[in-house]
Amino acid sequence: MPKRRAAESRGQPARAKSPRAPARRAAAPKDTGTLDLALRILDHLAAQAAPTPLTSIAQAFSASKSTVYRHLSALARHGFVRRDVSTGRYAIGIKLMVLGETSRGNFEIVAVARDALLKLRDTTGHAVSLCALLDDDLVVLDLMHGRSVVEFSTRPGTRLALHASAHGKVWLAFGPEGLLERVLSKPRRAWTPHTLTDAKALSSEVQAVRKRGWSTAPHEAVTGVNTLAAPVFDHRGVLVGSIAMVGSTQVIAAKPTPAQVSAVIETARSVSRDLGWQG
Repeated sequence: MPKRRAAESRGQPARAKSPRAPARRAAAPKDTGTLDLALRILDHLAAQAAPTPLTSIAQAFSASKSTVYRHLSALARHGFVRRDVSTGRYAIGIKLMVLGETSRGNFEIVAVARDALLKLRDTTGHAVSLCALLDDDLVVLDLMHGRSVVEFSTRPGTRLALHASAHGKVWLAFGPEGLLERVLSKPRRAWTPHTLTDAKALSSEVQAVRKRGWSTAPHEAVTGVNTLAAPVFDHRGVLVGSIAMVGSTQVIAAKPTPAQVSAVIETARSVSRDLGWQG
């Protein structure tokens, strides 16, 4: 796995970067161009692993340093951006994190699933995640790291590709009508040589997920990583979330053990029952 050997030699957990589905961005009307750039700068800073210099931010948007500086200064005044006084570099501010946590808490499933996710994580030792579909975007709502030496860089708010993730296959199998057709009608990026980009192969896999009630995606998003996911339903029997266990393919094989499958399915069913599901 990329960076694993080097990270372990430093006594630190390796970080496996999960690919993000590209965010859809519509062209901004002329009168909102300034706001559009400010929001794009925030999005850019949120994706950085460390504080970023002004020059790099300006280069990322092909904008002048003076223009970007004005935006950063305004965002900093409101607490959305912070400037490291020792280096002069910029990062997201505490207010943005507070707003993120507040908005995430508005999703009932996050609060309902928290104890079940903790139990799954503590029982298996693996990282666990919770996802939901927002306007056809598959978004990570919660992530808890496990005891593995591999640390996943995915965090709440990350968008996942529907065709290249175990979470995504759950939504394609049990989610809104027409979702699979919409995914099949668009180009599907090959994140690795194992990503299911062929329409027939993806459709066949979705049918298999629908039949067995759980999904995997070995090597499909990140080489060496597998995810085992199951659906969460509400009182109407409508899919409202997906829960998954994440780990290296050494510990979660392409064909997971019966115990692993049972653990994830039972966790998803427990959360479903807490949401009023009668299945």
